[in-house]
Amino acid sequence: MLQFIYSQLIRLALPFILIRLWWQGRQAPELRINWRQRLGFVPHASGTVVWVHAVSVGETIAAAPMVRRLLARNPDITILLTAMTDTGQTQAMKMFGDQVQYAYAPYDTPGAIRRFLNRVNPRILVIMETEIWPNMIRQSRSRGVPVFLINARLSERSALGYERVKRLVAPIVRSISWVAAQAEKDAERFRRIGVAASKVAVTGSVKFDVDIPDSVRAASGQLKSSLSGRPVWIAGSTHEGEDAQLLAAHKQLLQHQPDALLIIVPRHPERFESVAELIGRQEFSLARRSSGDDPSSAQVYLGDTMGELMMLYGASDVAFVGGSLIERGGHNPLEPAGWGIPVISGHNVFNFETIYDRLLDDGGVTMVRDGDEVFRQLLALFTDVEERQARGQRALSVVNKNKGALDRVVDGIIEWV
Repeated sequence: MLQFIYSQLIRLALPFILIRLWWQGRQAPELRINWRQRLGFVPHASGTVVWVHAVSVGETIAAAPMVRRLLARNPDITILLTAMTDTGQTQAMKMFGDQVQYAYAPYDTPGAIRRFLNRVNPRILVIMETEIWPNMIRQSRSRGVPVFLINARLSERSALGYERVKRLVAPIVRSISWVAAQAEKDAERFRRIGVAASKVAVTGSVKFDVDIPDSVRAASGQLKSSLSGRPVWIAGSTHEGEDAQLLAAHKQLLQHQPDALLIIVPRHPERFESVAELIGRQEFSLARRSSGDDPSSAQVYLGDTMGELMMLYGASDVAFVGGSLIERGGHNPLEPAGWGIPVISGHNVFNFETIYDRLLDDGGVTMVRDGDEVFRQLLALFTDVEERQARGQRALSVVNKNKGALDRVVDGIIEWV
């Protein structure tokens, strides 16, 4: 009954969701492209289809090494990558080209899911992290399609929320075939909300299996060479409320390191222009990646392109990971750690608590409270080259020490395929 009520509410909300999609499409026309796919009208797929659902950019990047490994192990399978956002789909296309198929994930109405499954007929559904969509999961299982939650994490806040609606959640989570949890804390929370203990395994985070393609390393090296040894720090995946603090930190740093360069990469493309305006108001000299500007003499380089954050991390000497000075929950610190550079972060990192716990245990990350502390850490690191290198190596060693989850996850998927 509860799922019926949920489905009816989703149906009632659907017209408003579509109107919102159209409205957002005024500034981001990509959102209006292939909008029918969101109702389940996707191209028909053939062969053994592994449906990989990664809601947005972060999950898509996390899925990339798994997808590459699956294709290497079984070239005959068809990988269908779905995302809820245009940025997630753009990221996927940039990484894989014509190696995989793409579609927008259907909205979670019974009809949209049914049409999608009729056209795709997947052998298995692999959901990255924790996207628990009732109709997607229940209809897939009713057709005999195993449902895996991979790289699964569940914060205490989310677990308490699910427990409040346990009557709705329990039948859904019982339909999940396998939960590959990042840590024992996550596994325990999944068991609390109703997943059978026999279906939960602690595999570790696949994000530790950092995958930096040769093409990205080459592009990063080329950019770094063009900067002629300048001190470079990057603020990746920033949100509103952080940019001003980070720019203030950079202004202080320039008083001590006049040739320092800040690369700032807003998390969402709709903020590129507003961040560029903020940089201008702060009277920094600005170069924009999207315009092909030469950053060699700029004070701030705006990374206003999609899918290049990993490359930009590699061209930097120190990284600040955004979404952590505000109540957002942070973003993935393993991307800069995989390059062996020091990682700085705010304290608001509940979305990545397991990863941050591992980094903190081995001194692979420095936590700060505000922009002033960012400045003090930057000054110390750019003043002491040996300390900067040591911190970077500690971050990289955490990545290397925790690799292996990817093999366990791929082995589990291949068994079912």
